[in-house]
Amino acid sequence: MSIERGLPSAGRPFRLLTVLDKMIIKELFHTVTAVLVVLVVIIVSRKFIKVLAQAIEGNIANDTVMTLLGLKIVVATTTFLPAALFMAVLMVLGRMYREQEMAAISSAGGSVFTIYRAIFMLVIPLSLAGMALSMLASPWAEAKTEQLMHQDKQNADIRGIAAGRFSEYSDGELIFYTENVDDEGRMHKVFVQNKQGDKAGVVNAEYGWLKNLPGGLYLVLENGERIQGVPGNKNFTIETFKEYAVLIEKKVTILNLGREATTTENLWLSPELRDVAELQDRFSTPLGVILLAFLAVPLAKLSPRGGIYGSMLVAFGIYFVYGNLQRVNHSWVISGALPSWLGYFWVDALLLVLGLLMLMRLYGWQWLSQSLKEKLS
Repeated sequence: MSIERGLPSAGRPFRLLTVLDKMIIKELFHTVTAVLVVLVVIIVSRKFIKVLAQAIEGNIANDTVMTLLGLKIVVATTTFLPAALFMAVLMVLGRMYREQEMAAISSAGGSVFTIYRAIFMLVIPLSLAGMALSMLASPWAEAKTEQLMHQDKQNADIRGIAAGRFSEYSDGELIFYTENVDDEGRMHKVFVQNKQGDKAGVVNAEYGWLKNLPGGLYLVLENGERIQGVPGNKNFTIETFKEYAVLIEKKVTILNLGREATTTENLWLSPELRDVAELQDRFSTPLGVILLAFLAVPLAKLSPRGGIYGSMLVAFGIYFVYGNLQRVNHSWVISGALPSWLGYFWVDALLLVLGLLMLMRLYGWQWLSQSLKEKLS
């Protein structure tokens, strides 16, 4: 099968997808998926270690861990979609240049617009997906994460306590131990040591459980004995009780959602500069998908001496500068150094100009203008 069969021709009926389009779209889709999976796994695994540490300490319920993992995957996918597509386009077109497939396409009548046509048939749906992720899915995932973390702190249960292990609360002022914990979270044979100023107390009880009461989290004990006094003094108080409660932690149950978790609709209606900057951050994902893919096409054209690694290094440098300019502009918008209407868009415009300059350098302005007239006519 020749390359000509994959290219549109004036003497043939129009087809939405040519053979060349299908080949590039298929390879680009597989590559961007693989790159995105690798980036997300690396980033999420690093963040997930902190989640596991909090689960071990009892700050997060075991049932919540996998939910948090899925939510972090949504956020990471939104963040790294433009970078993954940028790398994928460079890798796919770089391979086509090395294996002389681009030369064959050019000899069959294809041009840079033929490549753009195939690439943007995948880029446009990906940019729409990036829009949905950044505007809807990512804020929802951030809000859900904060709600789950807040709920676990508010409704603390027995997850942080294990039979045969000393548990410490209130900055070391309270330590307790239990021999056994049943499936309902009820502790058996409980030992508690607490400090109240100069006084120290020791409590032994048959049963105990954690309970949220007005003022904080309490350890409620049943059927036990309490000894209290000043260490070194022979004057101790010994008393028995049927039920006794010890304050473990004072809980603050106010849920404050960050701007990353605020809905796009609320950001759109807000006049605050911080909200404006956050809204512009969310536009950077779909715009980055389109502009980085546009830039990657001329960037992937390899020189005989440069090789693929030279283009990749230049690409990483461009993306590094682009990402840092976005972060700097975020602070500029918040501080009022830049007009809010300008925001990040001048950075995106700069990326577009850079892509046009690279096309002009490779093909010449006259060739580009003539090709555009032919495409539009």
